[in-house]
Amino acid sequence: MTRTRSTARGMAVRRAWVAAAAALLLTTGCGGSKEDEVTEVTTPPTSSEAARFLTQATFGPTDTEVQRVMSMGYSAWIDAQFNRPATSHRTFWETQDAAVKAANANNSIGSDGVYNSFWRQALTGEDQLRQRVAYALSQIFVISLQDGTVGENPRAVAAYLDMLGEKGFGNYRDLLEAVSRHPMMGVYLTHLRNRKADARTGRVPDENYAREVMQLFSIGLARLNMDGTPQLSNGAPIDTYGQSDIAGLAKVFTGFSWACPDWPDNGCFNNGSLNNVSDPDRTFKPMLGYPQYHSTEEKSFLGTTIPAQAQANPDASLATALDALANHPNVGPFIGKQLIQRLVTSNPSPAYVSAVAQTFANNGNGVRGDMKAVIKKVLTHPEARQVSSTSGKLREPVLRLSAVLRAFGYASDSGNYRVGNTDNAGSSLGQTPMRSPSVFNFYRPGYVPPGTQAAAAGLVAPEMALAQETTAAGYVNYMRDNIASGVGASGTVVINGANVTRRDLQPNFAAEIALATQPVDLVERLNTKLMYGSMPEALKTEIATAVGTITIPALNSGGTNQSQIDTAKRNRVNAAVFLTVVSPEFQVQK
Repeated sequence: MTRTRSTARGMAVRRAWVAAAAALLLTTGCGGSKEDEVTEVTTPPTSSEAARFLTQATFGPTDTEVQRVMSMGYSAWIDAQFNRPATSHRTFWETQDAAVKAANANNSIGSDGVYNSFWRQALTGEDQLRQRVAYALSQIFVISLQDGTVGENPRAVAAYLDMLGEKGFGNYRDLLEAVSRHPMMGVYLTHLRNRKADARTGRVPDENYAREVMQLFSIGLARLNMDGTPQLSNGAPIDTYGQSDIAGLAKVFTGFSWACPDWPDNGCFNNGSLNNVSDPDRTFKPMLGYPQYHSTEEKSFLGTTIPAQAQANPDASLATALDALANHPNVGPFIGKQLIQRLVTSNPSPAYVSAVAQTFANNGNGVRGDMKAVIKKVLTHPEARQVSSTSGKLREPVLRLSAVLRAFGYASDSGNYRVGNTDNAGSSLGQTPMRSPSVFNFYRPGYVPPGTQAAAAGLVAPEMALAQETTAAGYVNYMRDNIASGVGASGTVVINGANVTRRDLQPNFAAEIALATQPVDLVERLNTKLMYGSMPEALKTEIATAVGTITIPALNSGGTNQSQIDTAKRNRVNAAVFLTVVSPEFQVQK
């Protein structure tokens, strides 16, 4: 495909895709009546149904995983994933860092090691469900490498991802404590080294984490019914908490600081070390409670009161507070709905939210907060498994890229999956894992794109917060180059005995190149691999026609050699894949 044709197509997409995607959210999945009937899915999944399931439960379908789901069924596949051993981001970060230091002891892999590990696990990890859920949780329990102190501790950020993967398959109460005690959350939301009040100086406890643990990590701003709808008083939502609750809870989060060999010495609290001796893993080991800095005052919040303490007991205060939060009736619908939004659909029906919330409240064996049961309910509920007027969401940029890379088996020359920072909105994705611009994630769960059909229908489309002219153009340009030249940082690789400089991740288009002389069949294969059988006939025709305009010369015609023929075939494949992945239809997960 010539650059002129590619650029022209890109301009058309830039003008139309945002509006088209919003309309598609309305017409193919994210709108309609909440009273639509859905029935339990009991028949074995077809290949298209299995692929659609895998768009929700993994970073993208592969032929192997599609066959596995078809053979096992949804529930058994989920159970098998629960039992797969976790792959460790921290371990891989350490391996990369050691290699860098072996070349130059003064260097470090830095934040690149986190991005590399994310993409390696997303593309090749056998524990796909764990990694996908951990990514979803990283957008709820947010820390960000954009923060200076967090950014200086990438090994700890890799460990934070591991913690989300581990606790995300455990109990919510344990997850909430692990998040609250993690030093990277402590520095990000400023409750590490938070001190009790001092009447002499006027110091009061930092309220940042107390506010966000309620607003974002547990109960939200408004009281909720089990189905996620707000409780109302005189037509207005009822607040879940007020300033007095924040102030009372802030006293709980005092006195926590680094794990340290000489805990609870003052030097450990302030610097994480004493006499220049510190725990080398202090940046990710759970924070410890230092009684001398913990508030002994009465702590009242959310109807719970911790009496004044004769002797400070930070661990006991924390346990009481987290129990109160984890047992609040809002948690099931609040966290459950966000997991549905991150994995399945932007606008779940009240019945869907209620089913997930009820599973959170009781997993069937009297256990509250069983995350495995919640995840399984999210993915197997009839609304998740049937394409209806309440199914669908816009794919965020990271998940668009991961779907393409997994579909075509992109492999890393270096073994490090050096995709790198993809923040740039004009030339890349406009989104990098673990680099949210704020604790509110890349987008709010209740975001409504103004001036769209979705807005007019009263629907939310969270990922549309990232969709505007610059990001649309950047995605088009980025994917054009990725498909033609590979993804990530360049390196040298030996091919047929010669040193070749190319980008780190390269696709396997062998099956597609074999169909290059048959545009209709080529497009149908892409329909199966990238759209799971849902590509509209008009789009098929448009892409096949465009591909057919790229001439494949005949061998020895006018001096043509096999290399020129191979290049023409690859250009056809590049064009077909490119036009598919920049279409609004691909960018909507149905």
